[in-house]
Amino acid sequence: MKAYLAAAVQMTSEPDLEKNLAQAEDLIDLAVRQGAELVTLPENFSFLGDEAAKIDQAESICRSSETFLKTMAQRYQVTLLGGGYPVVAHEGKVFNTALLVAPDGEALMRYEKVHLFDVNLPDGNTYRESNTVVSGQSLPSVYPSKDLGNLGISVCYDVRFPELYRHLSQMGAEVLVVPAAFTAYTGKDHWQVLLQARAIENTCYVIAPAQTGFHNARRQSHGHAAIIDPWGMVLADAGNQPGVAIAEINPSRLEQVRRQMPSLQHRVFI
Repeated sequence: MKAYLAAAVQMTSEPDLEKNLAQAEDLIDLAVRQGAELVTLPENFSFLGDEAAKIDQAESICRSSETFLKTMAQRYQVTLLGGGYPVVAHEGKVFNTALLVAPDGEALMRYEKVHLFDVNLPDGNTYRESNTVVSGQSLPSVYPSKDLGNLGISVCYDVRFPELYRHLSQMGAEVLVVPAAFTAYTGKDHWQVLLQARAIENTCYVIAPAQTGFHNARRQSHGHAAIIDPWGMVLADAGNQPGVAIAEINPSRLEQVRRQMPSLQHRVFI
């Protein structure tokens, strides 16, 4: 693992595939111009807002999303994560799938979101992700990159389940990626503290691309895409507008924190 710059992209995706992919390309270009070698896109980067329309167009969204990720990775010569897009599971439902792609366009790792967001929020909004999404049946794996470190992938609501990240750290994860479309209501209180907790307890970097703003008349995301170091320090925060959070992932800092706070070595219950 070398020192390198990573980017957490922040988008306002809509129920418009072509518009979203154009926005994503602009932000990938911005990140690469600033030196990023690992670029991460948020959950639902290619389509967000109307669930019925997403299901109707799922095959097209999936095909376009995967082609886009492989094309962009090759064009910009970066490792690229698409943080979540629909992959048809069976009639009427999809997997919420994240895909990691190498600079040569090769698919390195795929993860189907396990924890589904079925919640009634106090602001009156109800979310039933399980109405359209099938839960993945496998824990995420870790991709061992010689240059970028051991990368562990999760998606959004997963961040509330620390056992998933303990699994990743036990598998050797050094960088945890948490692409999300976190709601505005929960995000203001929970987003940053959850990301910091996952970084601190696993002494890992956390890269968290995010959605921000309104995606339709009712759905609003919190924003604040972030990169956090293994001590829990926020290195970059994209605020509440589309853009990128960029920071250095440094193996010396990782080694220093793990030496000073060797909590992973002190686990009693595994």
